[in-house]
Amino acid sequence: MSASILKIHPNDNVIVALRDLPAHAAAEWGGEQFNLPYGVNGKHKFATEDIEPGGAVIMYGVLVGRATQPIRRGEPITTFNLKHDSEGYSTARRQPYNWSPLDVTKWTDRTFMGYHRPDGRVGTYNYWLVVPLVFCENRNVLILKDAFEKELGYAQSDQYRQQVREFLSTYQQGGDFSRIPDLESIGSTRGNGAANRPFRNVDGIKFLTHEGGCGGTRQDATTLCSLFASYAVHPNVAGITVLSLGCQNSELSILEDEIKKRDPNFNKPMYVFEQQKGTEYSLMSGAIKETFMGLVEVNKQEREAAPLTKLSVGLKCGGSDGFSGISANPVLGHLSDIIVSLGGQTLLAEFPELHGVEQELLNRCVTEEKAAKFEKLMRDYSSKADAVGSAFAFNPSPGNIKDGLITDAIKSAGAARKGGNAPIADVLNYTERATQPGLHLVCTPGNDVEATTGKAAAGANIILFTTGLGTPTGNPICPVVKVSTNTTLAQRMADVIDFDSGPVVSGEQSIEQNAEALLECVIQIASGEVLTKAQQLGQDDFIPWKRGVSL
Repeated sequence: MSASILKIHPNDNVIVALRDLPAHAAAEWGGEQFNLPYGVNGKHKFATEDIEPGGAVIMYGVLVGRATQPIRRGEPITTFNLKHDSEGYSTARRQPYNWSPLDVTKWTDRTFMGYHRPDGRVGTYNYWLVVPLVFCENRNVLILKDAFEKELGYAQSDQYRQQVREFLSTYQQGGDFSRIPDLESIGSTRGNGAANRPFRNVDGIKFLTHEGGCGGTRQDATTLCSLFASYAVHPNVAGITVLSLGCQNSELSILEDEIKKRDPNFNKPMYVFEQQKGTEYSLMSGAIKETFMGLVEVNKQEREAAPLTKLSVGLKCGGSDGFSGISANPVLGHLSDIIVSLGGQTLLAEFPELHGVEQELLNRCVTEEKAAKFEKLMRDYSSKADAVGSAFAFNPSPGNIKDGLITDAIKSAGAARKGGNAPIADVLNYTERATQPGLHLVCTPGNDVEATTGKAAAGANIILFTTGLGTPTGNPICPVVKVSTNTTLAQRMADVIDFDSGPVVSGEQSIEQNAEALLECVIQIASGEVLTKAQQLGQDDFIPWKRGVSL
């Protein structure tokens, strides 16, 4: 990609600008010359042929929209002259799909250091989880968080408190704020006290809060319990403390039943405390005592070597740009194919961002039954969105559009490349657990945190998250590795980006080379040798999906 433009698929009638192209510039691709009457911003596209109103715009080899105005050869594609459109899909129209696993000889003997669980899965981290069954307990969870994190060395640094202290001191001394130095120099060193932690094999205590558990619908309550059950059985979770009010819709019995569905032999320590049985003090004191004793036990667990087949890799994009589908997303796709070829597990979600490539995914499903499940989930989801006037077509955000993703089909065609080329082994509804090797489709919204929350519930023990615009998103129990689509972002937001796929755009690396470098990074993070930037920032984002319309 060392050139200034790129035609992604031979059948495309648009070309991507890899840098800003000025008006009246001449561009060449495949021996064809294109004269550009207007400037084309980097990440945006221009037409390779005259397109009349109603004419199809093809990108990634699929329909991504139709012209609303005449578009002449060399003119840019914009929201003014293009509207969303995509091909129909049906399980009945499935075509045979063939794929040959990659040669992964160089990876077969590689291992990562993880926590082996009785159910055969391997955790990349060893966390204790504290959850409230209802929002009434959020305050108590946060009090426990403050107590445990500060005393046991898991708290974030006080750098921003130090900045406030500097202003306070200046105010108390007369208010000459001009003497305050550059704020970035005040307490700028991050640290989370890891060196002083008494439990060296406990990677963290994670405290979740939410706004559900009562009111709402019974489905909401059951879904919340299903989500917590999925987190309880997760290989990165060693034990769990549950706080309950006692009268809420999300009953303890529902949680226990959902845990048994996922793991009939569940034997992790789980301590439950109900506030309506006594005072706040007795609740909190009991929770502190039992949780601490639980930490003593799970601290005895140690990392051991595990094959890469024990990786369950979530594939996510957010804050996407016009480079997402040509750099970071196909890099994740190649990494996914490596993991699947080894016998590992990968998870592709965000159903609103698979809109327009459904037929290809239906073709790739290993059985008709799984294809039919995917079609039903997609149609049900799409119908609910249509019913409230918020169709999948409205998925692209203002930032997406500004950076070249001007229809949902363009965004989706690029997003789907995170799934590589492997067959789809299974299709999972929200909170269903992945139980077999291969590539899975997981029903979640495109919303960054709802999606990462759902991927962790499906069993991902590491999530790869591509971004072109930048986002700090993390997850409480699953490391989230941020992969930039462009080097400019990686340099500008170095505190949130873990890996740069920009060299693919510049032509310094191939997709395959960048993917293999990313896999090396994954092995380090999965082994606990390196923390992700989200982990360093304490970015423990958690939003349960209530199964309403969320794009």
